[in-house]
Amino acid sequence: MGSATVTWVQNLQFIGTDSTRHSVVVSAPDEANGIGMKPSELLLVSLAACTAYDVVNILQKKRKKLSHLRVEVEGEQQGAAPWPFTRIHLHYVIAGDDLSERDVAQAIHLSHDKYCSVSATLRPAVTLTHDYQIVGGADAGES
Repeated sequence: MGSATVTWVQNLQFIGTDSTRHSVVVSAPDEANGIGMKPSELLLVSLAACTAYDVVNILQKKRKKLSHLRVEVEGEQQGAAPWPFTRIHLHYVIAGDDLSERDVAQAIHLSHDKYCSVSATLRPAVTLTHDYQIVGGADAGES
């Protein structure tokens, strides 16, 4: 079972700590509080991190030589409170010596449909889409 604790620091600033004592700062996005992540965007980071973990793990188990992975995620929210996400799109930018389109597509598919707990949690309420780009050389490190 997962667990986490959120502790208020001041104003609208909080520290979130997971069961392994890793922490992240969460705050409102205004000038007085803007030292942490917005809670709603932390959800996007959680999704991207969950699937990135899976994709790397799957490709490494296939003995693929992965040299770079970046997951860019964008979410659309309803325009009124509570501003739920209605659509989230993930774009994978990936590089490696022996990566094939098939290997990458399969790893992403397995993550989204079988392994990523965050995807599984969001899927009933949010439209999740994804695409990927295999790059090499100098393109791999660009942001």
